[in-house]
Amino acid sequence: MTHLPHSLWETEPLLSHLSDVADELQQPSYIVGGWVRDWLLTGESGKSLDIVTVGHPTRFAQRLAERLGTHLAAEYRRFYVAVVHWGAYEVEIVAPRKESYAPESRNPAVEPASLEEDFIRRDFTINALYVGLHREEKGVLLDPFGGIRDLALRVIRTPTDPIRTFNDDPLRMLRAIRFAVRLGFEIETLTYQAIQSQAERMKIVSPERVVEEFHKILLSPDPVRGLSLLYETRLLEQFLPEVTALAGTETQKGYSHKDNFAHTLKVLAQVIAQRPDASIWLRWAALLHDIGKPFTKRFDEKAGWTFHLHEEVGAKKVKEIFQRLRLPLDDRLRYVQKLVRLHGRPIALAQEGVTDSAIRRLVVEVGEDLEDLILLCRSDVTTRHAARRQRFLRNFDRVMERVRAVRERDQLAQFQPPIRGEYIMEVYKLPPGPVVGRIKEAIRQAILDGIIPNEFEAARRYMQEIAPALLAGEPSPQELHQDTQHKEG
Repeated sequence: MTHLPHSLWETEPLLSHLSDVADELQQPSYIVGGWVRDWLLTGESGKSLDIVTVGHPTRFAQRLAERLGTHLAAEYRRFYVAVVHWGAYEVEIVAPRKESYAPESRNPAVEPASLEEDFIRRDFTINALYVGLHREEKGVLLDPFGGIRDLALRVIRTPTDPIRTFNDDPLRMLRAIRFAVRLGFEIETLTYQAIQSQAERMKIVSPERVVEEFHKILLSPDPVRGLSLLYETRLLEQFLPEVTALAGTETQKGYSHKDNFAHTLKVLAQVIAQRPDASIWLRWAALLHDIGKPFTKRFDEKAGWTFHLHEEVGAKKVKEIFQRLRLPLDDRLRYVQKLVRLHGRPIALAQEGVTDSAIRRLVVEVGEDLEDLILLCRSDVTTRHAARRQRFLRNFDRVMERVRAVRERDQLAQFQPPIRGEYIMEVYKLPPGPVVGRIKEAIRQAILDGIIPNEFEAARRYMQEIAPALLAGEPSPQELHQDTQHKEG
């Protein structure tokens, strides 16, 4: 029989409180899951503990909260769960239970169970490790399915038939991949094959639960391996078909295009290599930057394969994905859309003869996210041809030099036209309306085009020049220019 050292109860005061409550209530209780697994792997105890108590979980939680001088943080009676917070610790107390999904259900049916049935419902053997807290089994390590063996073998395996395990909760298929990439483990063959055969069951899992696991994979030490496993098991296509559509190549008349899924994984890897603490939203931008390509792919007998406007199409697809997965539709969406839409712009600005106006427009459009955009653009260079790669990277360096010069000279760090709508309304006695907006936009465009400097007095004089025509309903110089371009086009 294996024991955890009793010294743990001395160094971890929370364990003593848990044991005292278990003995006081005479409820056999166990630490289970991640805390035990990680302690066996690293010798370090975590701050998140899952407790199974053979008795009422709320009664246990309330007594624990009293001892700790805190209160019950949450109670989910339907799921037989209660939660207590104490400083940095989070303790989730549950009764032994079993749960299952109906074929088309998004929510599990939960019911009380024996401790042995609770063993069986655990997702993986390495998470089905129990340490006793009560006096009779204090420190005793229960390992009903060989979890210690699998920790040594570094494999992810289900406690029972994997098809049954994944039918009970299809999200466990995503969790298998998350643990594999987080711990650097392999997925055992029968478990892997079951994921492949049951992948379509993922469609019944709520988007919120899918995203929570997927984000853990994206933020893991090896998200590229995680995405490869998701693709190979067909899980990725269940919730991100736009990304799996990037896979594969096509050849016509001797022209081939690259495998854009493999390219995307390399871009993500290069983003993380340059910035290991890259935010989840920068990682999303790297993952989605080329999703417009399958929708814009065309073959031209002279030019070969083209993907014109894939950035614009991709930015629209980003919103569809965020809506479908119930991701935030706020500045985080706009950030990802911005990087997807603009990721082709800097390389175009590296050409000789590009005007300061074009540079100025990029600076204003991308705003404070310029450094992230350039990082994504540099990571987008995945050619194996060393000389070509260096040429592209030097081009980005040249763009950044011009950006810094224009931004500093034209005071564009946080660009705001010096003439505000309130001032226009005051000068011309106007109510809020489209005429005010047209005057303000004409001034803004004149600054971006370099016609006037980004200064109040210059903007005021320019306003006096253009306002009479706009007040009379005539077009501004910029609108005339755009109209001419449209007719010529």
